Amino acid sequence: MIRRLLSGLANPPPVRLEGRRCLLRPAAPRDWRDWAALRAESRAFLKPWEPAWPADALSRAAFDRRLRRQAQEWRCDEAYNFLIFDRHSEELTGGLGMSNVRRGVAQTAMLGYWVGERFARRGYVGEAAALLLDFAFGRLRLHRVEAACLPGNAASRGLLKKLGFAEEGYARSYLCIDGGWCDHILYAMIVDDWRRRLPSGEAIPTINP
Repeated sequence: MIRRLLSGLANPPPVRLEGRRCLLRPAAPRDWRDWAALRAESRAFLKPWEPAWPADALSRAAFDRRLRRQAQEWRCDEAYNFLIFDRHSEELTGGLGMSNVRRGVAQTAMLGYWVGERFARRGYVGEAAALLLDFAFGRLRLHRVEAACLPGNAASRGLLKKLGFAEEGYARSYLCIDGGWCDHILYAMIVDDWRRRLPSGEAIPTINP
């Protein structure tokens, strides 16, 4: 199934994950202006929680490099990234993805996400993350999804707990965020955890392209 999803890709496939309010799809060249505008207006809001932005972070050239890298990651089964849109207005609200996919005896990946400041605390990331977890445990057949957040990021910690992630540990100097090495709290969910959150008897859905 995974090989069929990835075979022959020049770009990420036209996968669409739809929820009540959210629509998720891979980024396309036409998204650059909206993506750059939302990231620019949210820069101060996002900066404390993200790796340092390069000088050309919002340029068209940087966005095109991002698209090429993401297409390569899809082809190699390394990462799966999506933009989040309001399903009704089609307005861009943020992004999220599964990175560092590891197969073999691990079958795991790392969840990451961001949201534009004016869309924060409005439920977009929670619904989008639930759709992505369905995709990860269903289509990608992962066994485990991990996440990490800064100890002071109360919103992110609350989101992960609400989704059903279990806190597993504390990693010192774990990731380089905003130019400095920062401690992180580690979370994880396994497929059995996710199954228990589904209505009784319901299978993990398989999302069709």
